[in-house]
Amino acid sequence: MKTETEILRKSVIPLTGGPSDFDPLIERSRNKRVVLLGEASHGTHEFYKIRAEITKRLIRDLGFNAVAVEGDWPDAYRVNCFVQGIGGDSEAIDALGGFKRFPQWMWRNTDVLDFIGWLRNWNESVEDYHRKGHHDGKFATGFFGLDLYSLNASMKAVVDSLQEIDPASAKRVATHYSCFDHYDSDTQRYGLLAGSGMSESCRQQVIAAIAELHVHRDSYLVRDGTRAADDFFDTDQNARLVHDAEEYYRTMFRHDVSSWNLRDRHMMRTLLLLMHHLKQTRLRAKVVVWAHNSHLGNASATSMKQRGEFNIGQLVRDHFQEEALAVGFTTHHGTVTASSDWDGAAECKRVRPALPDSYEEFFHETGVPNFWLDCHADPKVEQILRNPRLERAIGVIYRPDTERQSHYFRSTLPDQFDAILHYDETRAVEPLERTVEWTAGEVDETYPSGL
Repeated sequence: MKTETEILRKSVIPLTGGPSDFDPLIERSRNKRVVLLGEASHGTHEFYKIRAEITKRLIRDLGFNAVAVEGDWPDAYRVNCFVQGIGGDSEAIDALGGFKRFPQWMWRNTDVLDFIGWLRNWNESVEDYHRKGHHDGKFATGFFGLDLYSLNASMKAVVDSLQEIDPASAKRVATHYSCFDHYDSDTQRYGLLAGSGMSESCRQQVIAAIAELHVHRDSYLVRDGTRAADDFFDTDQNARLVHDAEEYYRTMFRHDVSSWNLRDRHMMRTLLLLMHHLKQTRLRAKVVVWAHNSHLGNASATSMKQRGEFNIGQLVRDHFQEEALAVGFTTHHGTVTASSDWDGAAECKRVRPALPDSYEEFFHETGVPNFWLDCHADPKVEQILRNPRLERAIGVIYRPDTERQSHYFRSTLPDQFDAILHYDETRAVEPLERTVEWTAGEVDETYPSGL
């Protein structure tokens, strides 16, 4: 009688590094409006590189025209301007300059840099294609952020945008936002004081700023067609982000699920608004989403459900049904770029071999180093995977000494993801700014121990 491992081994599709590796995934993505590509850490080279390669295929072969990432809106929109050939940045590395807050390496790394350069070249080829009179088959692709941590940067972006087209309105919005001046740009201090009732919240002021923006919406949109619509959408998204971030920071000190749920609800709302905007202005809205597995895998299939948490993956599945595809990434061991503490330095850390009773260990036992697995293609495999197991999640902090408590949760994989890409041994993503701690870790992992 075949063991579970033997049954699984016969069902996985080995990844060889060849051009046809992702053909099954591309085929599964046909007729999808949203493809979610996860990651099991925020610092693994293979996750970033392979997501980029898959995304290129989705753009070239299936006409996807937006990449939406777990990054802040204004920082990502600066990248969007670069890949669209507008804005003040002449090089891809400059376009990533907005990602200044911790963890910088999450988007300021060599794999993202390469993808941004490719995307700029792709869009230039599309523009040339259209100039020659061809209008079908190739679509310019944007780059957008879904997250909400950029309260201060988004306030500045709203005021700066209005200053160019309506200085009087910009002055009124700046007055509304001055409510935050008492906190010296310290969003966590604002959240603690306003959330605990020790000071007045700025909630009504951020609502008033949105109202001010929308009162003049029609006059802003009559300027120059699509460009005006894009500019207003950017400003509007920043204003909405300020609203949601203000609430997020007030709730984050409650020690309950409300801040997590608010953040992922914001991501979902941003995704839907982005798709509506693309449909209105480009007549097409097919989006690839890049975020951590914990955001993109259906939360109702994990222990998050018992805590009352949901995520964008669950919301996307509920909203788009069969028009969405969720793909998770896993690894068994290797290295990862992560920090030991919040706001700490980027370090190159060794990832311990996966724990027993985990999906990662189960995948490792197949002996297939890298593979693609459709979670629903084989009923026998699906049934085997349906037995709940541990699953590892490494964010921007990795603490191997408390790995079981800090980095594992229980899940039912076929209900969490439609498919899995497993890379048994992975290495740390390379930050654009190498810290002393990161370089020291790299040497420690790679230097011949016998010399």
